Amino acid sequence: MEFKELLKFIEIEDGRLKNCYCNCSDNEKLILARTVKLTEELGELCNEVLAHSSLQRKQKLDNNKEENLPQEFADVIITALLLAKAMNVDIENALLKKIDKINKRYE
Repeated sequence: MEFKELLKFIEIEDGRLKNCYCNCSDNEKLILARTVKLTEELGELCNEVLAHSSLQRKQKLDNNKEENLPQEFADVIITALLLAKAMNVDIENALLKKIDKINKRYE
């Protein structure tokens, strides 16, 4: 998948979510809701990381499925991109700048 395709999906998903869950015009509420959702998704990812490392209690490990881990990574990425969109962050530009900054550390 190209990054532009991902951003197009984010645009579509943003509209879907607004229609289904957030009929408010208050952008601050939308930002807060997406921040809380990101925290929820990150918690789910952490649970999957623990399970992947066999650090969960036996009952959770017995119910764990291998395909959950990559799905939770995807949930975190999508939710973070939706939050960036709600806050008018040019994520593509931000990523390019961040990658350049990181690369300069190793020069």
